[in-house]
Amino acid sequence: MIRRLPLIPTLIVLAAVAVMIRLGFWQIERMHQKNAMLANFKAALAVPPAGFDMNKDHLIDYPEAYAPVRVVCDQVGADRPKAGRNASGQTGWIHLFPCTYRAPSGRSGTIDIIAGWSNAPTAAQWTGGAITGIVVPESMTERQRWHILADPPLAGLEPNARPDPADIPNNHWSYAIQWFLFALTALVIYALAVRKRLKT
Repeated sequence: MIRRLPLIPTLIVLAAVAVMIRLGFWQIERMHQKNAMLANFKAALAVPPAGFDMNKDHLIDYPEAYAPVRVVCDQVGADRPKAGRNASGQTGWIHLFPCTYRAPSGRSGTIDIIAGWSNAPTAAQWTGGAITGIVVPESMTERQRWHILADPPLAGLEPNARPDPADIPNNHWSYAIQWFLFALTALVIYALAVRKRLKT
């Protein structure tokens, strides 16, 4: 029976199955990497903001998610309110200010400051200065944008909800299962097709 199997189609199917199995194990590796990353985020959140100075070049080039930060905003743009929650979980408006600061090397950087929360979209007033807070990723993507969540809040605003790394999805296990199921399905379909062919 093995001798009667079509060589080229069999090799193609086996190669495809091998690739899908490898992708499944790769997703498992990514799952462990993501778990380690989330553990680092959780540890970073435990550091008091005032006890850490990140007003340097890597805030421009390599921001560290959920790391505490102290920075001086030399220039501040207009408030851009957007929907958000406060520390009690109430819905309302968070207030974002574009901040231009200068690193010790002399380089300038720009980052949005989440100054605080209010229950109205009325623009808040803030003129800049030294702040402490937490570096917060806008989204976990390759082209990352960053905010600083001010702690304590600025401009007389209320505290924002603190970021929670648990809110970042870790779906790699389900992706791995999908790839393994794809591989199994391909084998079953090919086996049925070969069986039908050999019977004719």
